[in-house]
This record gives sequence, structure tokens and C-alpha cells, in this order.
Amino acid sequence: MKFKKVILVIVAAITVLTVYGVKTKWFLKQLYPKKYSQQVYFYSNQYGVDPNLIFAMIKAESNFNPDSVSSKGAIGLMQVIPETGTWVANYIGIKNFSVNMLFNPDYNINIGTWYLKYLLKQFNNDVTLAVAAYNGGSGNVSNWLKDKRYSENGSNLKKVPFSETDKYIKKVLKYYKIYTNLYR
Repeated sequence: MKFKKVILVIVAAITVLTVYGVKTKWFLKQLYPKKYSQQVYFYSNQYGVDPNLIFAMIKAESNFNPDSVSSKGAIGLMQVIPETGTWVANYIGIKNFSVNMLFNPDYNINIGTWYLKYLLKQFNNDVTLAVAAYNGGSGNVSNWLKDKRYSENGSNLKKVPFSETDKYIKKVLKYYKIYTNLYR
């Protein structure tokens, strides 16, 4: 119920702003900013990932708060798990890596973007599966694809058994669509 009220307030605000001549696009860009764009564009270009997908994930993960820590210990803008961060940092050659470096936007976006590219490769560039794996684990996604309860054809998910991951996928894909349309 609370969510519906928030949506109604946002729709009403956009309507009022539009009536009074304030550009809706400007307003939406305030809600969906491109903070840390220098790092996002650099690493998305380096690893071949759509920058709008990175912005969508950062928006969903931390709402652009580099000091964010989840209840599960994920850190920073892209909510990188320390173990994943350590593995990726070693793999891509970040010297003297420490978990605290995940609070630094440059390291966090570098590691998070590389890891997302790794997942995209693993799941044949399927954004939905890569996003699911980023949140729910690649091993879980691989298992779900083999399970007829969750995948009819072994290449798409019809159902995600983790409600948190299911909500996360929907949120990221919604934000991805918004970023793509807003910043053409």
C-alpha cells in the first residue's frame, strides 16, 4: 500500500511540474541520475557493458551511496561481496587489494562491472540471467536453469525461487529501461 501511495505522489508531482512548464525529463533525471559517470563510462567501455545497465544496477543496489553496506555484507555502489571483490581484484591485477577499497567508487565500479561482464559471458549475454546471478549467485542460476520448476527450456527462467532476487531482477530491468529511454 505504501508503494502505491509513493507512485501516486510521483505521478501527481510529474503532472503538476509538466502543467507549470517544468520539463518532465529534467525531473526524471533528478530521480535517475548518472553519478560517477566518469568511472561508469570508463569501465563499461573497457569491459563492453552497456553503461545504462551499470547505472541501473548502482541505482538498485545503493542508490549511488558509496558507503552503503547491505545486511549480507555487500559493499559500496555496486554492492560487491568481499569474497567476490577479492577474487575479481586478484584476477584483474589490482595490487594490495583490501576489502575497504570497495568503498572507493573507482575500485567498486571497476570490480562490479568486470564481474557483471563475466556473468554476461557465462549466461550468453542474457541480461536477465546475469542480473539474477549478480544477486542470487551464478551457481543458483545455473541450477534453476536445469530445474523444470524454474525453467522450461534450460535457457530462460520462468520463475525465480528467491523472492529477493526476483524483486531485484524486476527493479534493475525497470531502471535499465528508464535509463536507456531517458538518456538516449
